[in-house]
Amino acid sequence: MPSSPAGPPAVSHLPVRSPGAANPPAAARPAAGLRPGQPEPHQPEPGQPEPGHRAGHHGFGLALILTAAFMVVLDFSIVNVALPSIQHELGFSPAAVQWVVTGYAIAFAGLLILGGRAADLFGRRRMFIAGLILFTLASLAGGLAHDAVLLVAARVLQGAGAAIVAPAALSLITTGFAEGPQRNKALGLYGATSSLGFVAGQVLGGALVQFTSWRAVFLVNVPVGVLAALLAPRLLAESRLGQVGRRLDAGGAALITAAVALAVFAVSESGHAALSSPLVLAAAALAVCSAAAFLAVERRHPDPLIRPDLMRLPDLRRAGLVNVLLGLWNAGEMIVLSIYLQQVLHDSPLATGLIVAPQGVIGFTAGIFGARLARRLGVRRVLVLTGAVATAGFAVMTQLPAHGHYSLLFLALMPVGFGTAGTAFGTLVTASTGMADAEQGLVGGVVNTSRQVGAAIGAALLPAVAEAANGGSIAGPAGDRAAMLTAGIAAAAATVIALRAAGRVRPGRLRFRLTWRRYDGRKPAAAVRRLASCGRYRSGGRATPKEQLCQRNHQPTRNPSSPTAARP
Repeated sequence: MPSSPAGPPAVSHLPVRSPGAANPPAAARPAAGLRPGQPEPHQPEPGQPEPGHRAGHHGFGLALILTAAFMVVLDFSIVNVALPSIQHELGFSPAAVQWVVTGYAIAFAGLLILGGRAADLFGRRRMFIAGLILFTLASLAGGLAHDAVLLVAARVLQGAGAAIVAPAALSLITTGFAEGPQRNKALGLYGATSSLGFVAGQVLGGALVQFTSWRAVFLVNVPVGVLAALLAPRLLAESRLGQVGRRLDAGGAALITAAVALAVFAVSESGHAALSSPLVLAAAALAVCSAAAFLAVERRHPDPLIRPDLMRLPDLRRAGLVNVLLGLWNAGEMIVLSIYLQQVLHDSPLATGLIVAPQGVIGFTAGIFGARLARRLGVRRVLVLTGAVATAGFAVMTQLPAHGHYSLLFLALMPVGFGTAGTAFGTLVTASTGMADAEQGLVGGVVNTSRQVGAAIGAALLPAVAEAANGGSIAGPAGDRAAMLTAGIAAAAATVIALRAAGRVRPGRLRFRLTWRRYDGRKPAAAVRRLASCGRYRSGGRATPKEQLCQRNHQPTRNPSSPTAARP
């Protein structure tokens, strides 16, 4: 997606789409909606569908995708409540029981990028169904396990299935809805469902453990997964990369999987062992070596897993960094709060889930209205707003009470939920906007991987902060307050990153530079006036559909002999 597509001087950064108009041949057509520095999307081979073709997933199809996303996120948090019962029944040691969570996290984070690229190449619906089947079978095995090793193995397979489902589900949305308000609304629902699922795991897990057995937290996935796998061929259209002759980069896939898995393992183990322990140091060193080898292989491979020019895109890098911080504060906060409520305030697992439930409800609401906020404020300003709201919520949570049960301070979980869901929505829109359909599965893998790496860091860092502040015990009001402060610092850092990005585009102004004096007999100033009359740009540089139509109707025809325009 080159930075200077052929076209009039303003199209180098205008997200113009004209699906209903007669289009020129692909070779002469400008690549609309591309960000500066983006590579040209792959052109389809003869007889293959064009990358712009969209198999819409509306109504029941979107509901099915959201249900699968809810199930995957739910499973990430529902097991935390059941860990004490699992430890007691299967005879885990206090250190070994964490592998029920760690095994899932390593497989999930390590295979996300591979799962995303596989969805692009082999079919998004096909990989979505395959991931659902693997996840469902692993859930059944976990619910029936009578041995600690078998349970951990089932959790690893669950993570692998989730790593296939998550990027396939996200890319089914981004390729099934045209870029703009429709896609933003669908992504808002996706982010809302994920936020609700993460918190609902605490409530549902507490109820299942208290009234049935810990095995129910695994078996509850089985009927949902079977039904979703059976309905997917009927409700979802197939979607894949429109180019033949491409193959999966097996070497790059193995290296990036090893790098992410080893990094997550090192971070997870650092929460139980010292940072200077040989196991942690060896895992970290191998992760760095694997990442370096991956970069070297990708530069020379004719069909790389991740094209190097994609990772140079500022919006994708920024979305990934904010997602790391988001995963850090979200996962770490849930673990610390669960321990605090049950071991400091002595609440039951069900009461613990009910106390944190408002965070998920408000998060769901924020995701639903995220598209409206984006239309009014721009996506970059939404990221600033939601990050600031989450920071304010954590600032209140630094005053957690040392005794009693329910406190009005827990109402601060609502702004935390709003900020978490809104930030997730904003990063999804930022990362997917302007990307070719052929790369959407990979983008979904990158976005999900960054959040899972952040979650692994948060799950190790925040309990470690609490333990250090409490003088060796993870449960204590002083340590829990320090952990909430750490989460607030992460939210504040995400706000600063979003604020710097929002400051790059001044609201209410259209900014670009013309590098030639005349084209088609018109002076540049006249062209600027005609384009500016179509409407002002908000922060983020996105135009409304009405403004896009106006720009298409008023853009003069460029002189082929003229040089291209460059954006400042």
